[in-house]
Amino acid sequence: MLNRKKKGLLLSFILVTVILIVMQPIQNSITRAAAGDGSWSSPYSVSQGISTQNNSSKTVQGYVVGQPTAANTVISSGFPNDYALALSDSPSETSTDRMLYVQIPSSFRSAFGLKSNPSLIGEKIKVTGTLTAYFSHPGLKDGTAFEQAGDGTADPGPEPGGYYDAANGKTGEDLKTALHTIIDDHTEISYSNVWEALRETDEDPANPNNVILLYTGRSQGKFTNGSGVNDWNREHVWAKSHGDFGTAMGAGTDLHHLRPTDASVNSSRGNLDFDDGGTQHSEALGNYYDSDSWEPRDTVKGDVARMLFYMAVRYEGDSGEVDLELNNQVNNGSAPYHGKMSVLLEWHKEDPVDDNERRRNEIIYSDYQHNRNPFIDHPEWASAIWE
Repeated sequence: MLNRKKKGLLLSFILVTVILIVMQPIQNSITRAAAGDGSWSSPYSVSQGISTQNNSSKTVQGYVVGQPTAANTVISSGFPNDYALALSDSPSETSTDRMLYVQIPSSFRSAFGLKSNPSLIGEKIKVTGTLTAYFSHPGLKDGTAFEQAGDGTADPGPEPGGYYDAANGKTGEDLKTALHTIIDDHTEISYSNVWEALRETDEDPANPNNVILLYTGRSQGKFTNGSGVNDWNREHVWAKSHGDFGTAMGAGTDLHHLRPTDASVNSSRGNLDFDDGGTQHSEALGNYYDSDSWEPRDTVKGDVARMLFYMAVRYEGDSGEVDLELNNQVNNGSAPYHGKMSVLLEWHKEDPVDDNERRRNEIIYSDYQHNRNPFIDHPEWASAIWE
């Protein structure tokens, strides 16, 4: 009788062991499937972010659990400022070893700093930035995008039908080449059709009869376009003389860099490269310029940068098109270059993607060109290519 019991227990033990062995690969597969690739649509977990401190630009999603004030100290109340927060995979985490310390750039502090927003504790957010030490602790710095998960805002990376699948996981020139292939061969429109397109892409959300002008920010009637001093016209943000492509279909009519602009302000900007500094423009307050550069107002600096990033990737010299590239110079004249790259990268970080850019990107993709600006969908890709 005893032997039969021992045999029964042994068989049970063997059966359980076999089940565990069989289930382990399945469990590993589930774990791998749950892990993100660090893109906006598939963010890293906090544990992935902690283990990937390699200065790469990635998106991480986690729960806000406090504010780091030292390498091993995170406070959950009485926040002294809006400069930092800590993320974890669990909203109740107390061990700093399982937290990622996030630096909050000045442009995001009013919305994500804990002194101003203590109710964020326990909320899930997504952050894009550089995975590198902060407070001598695994961290994320130089954030370019912050979003509270489930807050109803538009997803900056919708990736319809796996649109960016071929680019995921790539960096540098490999990423640039992959993105070019994805956004190449868009549906081209004529220069005369640009007028009507801009009436839709740049419509004032508060007044459907108007468009918003890029440099002045003025809301103006959709049909007040023309060459008069207070009319609006079609601004080539990548100056059309930089590569001498003019208004020909292709680069000359690409809506991703064409914006409605006050005619006289457009004339002042001319074909200047972009850089900081100069004299404030008397009509377009907040914009500065000198003999070789133009600095747009703060709220569109990132827009300008991302439009130029797009152009440098979309036009690579194939199919008889111009090869456009960014450089770190001004006074580029008629050469197919635009600067100043280091400043554009800073503007991209200082002025993150907003809902107006996302809406514009969707309209161009759905109604006109059927291609997208990757740097609106994936802000992290700018540093992955050019930094």
